[in-house]
Amino acid sequence: MDSSATPFSTSPDVPDTTGRDSRSILHMDLDTFFVSVERRMDTRLEGRPILIGGTGDRGVVASCSYEARSFGVHSGMAMKMARRMCPEAIVIRGNSAAYSKQSELVTSIVREAVPVCEKSSIDEFYADLTGMDRFFGCWQFSRELRERVIRETGLPISLGLSTSKTVAKVATGEAKPNNARNVSRGTERHFLGPLSVRKIPMVGAETYRTLRNLGISTIQTLQNMPVELIEQVLGKQGRAIWRKAQGLDDAPVVAYNERKSISTERTFAKDTTDGEKLHAIMLAMVENLAFQLRRGDKLSACITVKVRYADFSTKSMQRRIPYTAADHQLVPVAKDLLDQLIQKRVRIRLIGVRYSHLVGGGCQINLFDDTEERVKLYQAMDRIRLQYGDRSVVRAAGLEARTIGRSNPFNGGPPPLLAHRHQ
Repeated sequence: MDSSATPFSTSPDVPDTTGRDSRSILHMDLDTFFVSVERRMDTRLEGRPILIGGTGDRGVVASCSYEARSFGVHSGMAMKMARRMCPEAIVIRGNSAAYSKQSELVTSIVREAVPVCEKSSIDEFYADLTGMDRFFGCWQFSRELRERVIRETGLPISLGLSTSKTVAKVATGEAKPNNARNVSRGTERHFLGPLSVRKIPMVGAETYRTLRNLGISTIQTLQNMPVELIEQVLGKQGRAIWRKAQGLDDAPVVAYNERKSISTERTFAKDTTDGEKLHAIMLAMVENLAFQLRRGDKLSACITVKVRYADFSTKSMQRRIPYTAADHQLVPVAKDLLDQLIQKRVRIRLIGVRYSHLVGGGCQINLFDDTEERVKLYQAMDRIRLQYGDRSVVRAAGLEARTIGRSNPFNGGPPPLLAHRHQ
């Protein structure tokens, strides 16, 4: 059954959010998305513990069903350990193409129905329904939208409705599985109070440990702490977390735009037909942009390669791909597109690459094929790049491209390291 929070009065020491101009923010999250898609394709999986990810012992769990979670399994765990903890589980190698297709179907339904839609990840959406109460109750509208998604896709989805993105997201988490929660104006602090501080977006494992060391385990305790103390301990992030604990979050719903992208290109000082050089530079650009995706917690579903010839004519080719931010998945696609664009005996003056159809979501979509070693390798390389610059660690094949990147690659640090070639 749908549930809503019980009204309370707001605390006098916290800004009142009961004004008529308060927003109505909807958050929707597809429950155990990968598992739900698999069950939709094979109903025999209903009610069974399921692990999705790399099927070998060195693979990583990308997603798991609630039945598997009851054994202590969680996303990001080594598959070998997960299988040991839940020996009855059915292990499925992920199907990125199927998940991307279902995500796009849900996206089209939500975008068509709401005034402003933000797709924050492959399975998560925000919508700004502010002002719709005059024409159609936001709570009723939200429930009917949820029912429409379930009816047209067969996928379970939970939602939260409140006055901010933070409270709406937390409400969705409390509504799961496959339910809805309404936190009305003026009740935000009281709704959040009893919950663990781990429920606050922005509070990761390290921040959680710091708060626990201060004796803060519930949001209510954090609400009653002086903001200056939290800021002193956690810096500027502390003030933002404290505000979220009060139910205060002015972050807007940013309209989702399929065409948003990141790109880079390279113009040569001298036109060239050197295929080896072209491929090396393309590899370096793909690798660098993939790092930009991961740094921004983004995934791409489309890659475009552009070539400008000596006569200034320009051609480009693009290909839709399952959502990813992994070099080893992007490089072969870019290489294939470049091969199709390179014409023998025709000199080239510029090449470029663009990733588009971006959504949030980090790298979990790539874990279906990845081993623990590969995941750790990406994390290690990205840590080095964050400290020493975008080009501080590169594949040997991409050393030709010394000017790729958006920042000084050395910053006075060590020379580039050669990354293990895991194409």
